[in-house]
Amino acid sequence: MNRLRPTLIAFVAVAVLVLTALAWGVSDRDEDADAPRRQADASRAGPGAPRSPDAARRAGRGPGSPEGVYAHTGAGMLSPAVKGQLERIYVPNSEADTVSVIDPGRAKVVDSFPVADLPHHITPSYDMKTFYVNNTSGNSLTPIDPRTARPNGRPIPVDDPYNLYFTPGGRSAIVVAERLQRLDFRHPKTWKLQKSVPAGCAGVDHMDFTADGRRAVTSCEFDGTLLLVDVPGKKVIERLSLDHPGAKPVDVRLSPDGELFYVADEVANGVWKIDARKFRVKGFIATGRGTHGLYPSRDAGVMYATNRLAGTVSVIDFDTGKVSETWRLPGGGSPDMGGVSADGKLLWLSGRYHAEVYAIDTGNGRLRARIPVAAGAHGMLVWPQPGRYSLGHTGNMR
Repeated sequence: MNRLRPTLIAFVAVAVLVLTALAWGVSDRDEDADAPRRQADASRAGPGAPRSPDAARRAGRGPGSPEGVYAHTGAGMLSPAVKGQLERIYVPNSEADTVSVIDPGRAKVVDSFPVADLPHHITPSYDMKTFYVNNTSGNSLTPIDPRTARPNGRPIPVDDPYNLYFTPGGRSAIVVAERLQRLDFRHPKTWKLQKSVPAGCAGVDHMDFTADGRRAVTSCEFDGTLLLVDVPGKKVIERLSLDHPGAKPVDVRLSPDGELFYVADEVANGVWKIDARKFRVKGFIATGRGTHGLYPSRDAGVMYATNRLAGTVSVIDFDTGKVSETWRLPGGGSPDMGGVSADGKLLWLSGRYHAEVYAIDTGNGRLRARIPVAAGAHGMLVWPQPGRYSLGHTGNMR
């Protein structure tokens, strides 16, 4: 037995060394697998913390996997409904009464066609099978077939369609009649009027819906107020005044967690944060002169706010509620409205006062293309867009 003891001891020692090595190997693999999360956490620790590629994607500078309200609008998450539809960008030229059609792959205008007076926005239908040009002074909607990128059928007569939305569930279209100060609920196929709701404010124009779809917040651009709308009841139930001289609220977007509405303000030069439950101002984010459009990134990590008088785009981090970057267009410009490409790599925006369209790299904020169009480029549609259905405007997808 004594002769066996050294051998046994040696065997135990070797076994311990082997098990220790295996344990370290497992530990290293676990640590490596967890590294992206730890690096992303470190990136949120402060401005001096190192940023990994994963952290950059989490901050919205590339495709990722969104959650919450935008869980179905991540990079490449296209509905079967858009199969066979052309990849195009549709630009309503308000001053020229035309629509420019851009092939984003070639970064050039490939078609143009006339529409009725004062087209302001181009809106995908709830089922994403038709686009509508909102001809404000022409009192009509021009339907476009996304498979041909051409007008399809006669213009649909509706009063003063400055903007157009669809209620969650698709039971109603809401024609935002800015000049007439109304929200007209209509059947989304026949366009028969269901109910006309007086807005009681000047410049009613943009909206978005709560996560459950039962309420909507609507901006009134020319009197500095917001409306809370009971969607099933088709009525305005509350009004909120913004505390800034000459406030001019425009675009409205819901936060990924559904807790806040963000409202761009062209005069306050920033974005209001509105409590989605209490309908009260919860804060303000200073961005740049003439803040107008709001667009979540494909991973819903950040939101791009366009500052059309400053010629810049502010990148707002949803986690911190602060501007993380500001992108300036070289040579100036007036970034207005548009959308993020389906893969999340480009932010396409109209140049409202410069008769042009911009393609901005979401990875580094650099301008990738500047495309001439006609005068008054405004609420353009970037297509296709990920999502299960369209809530209207220029592609508010869910």
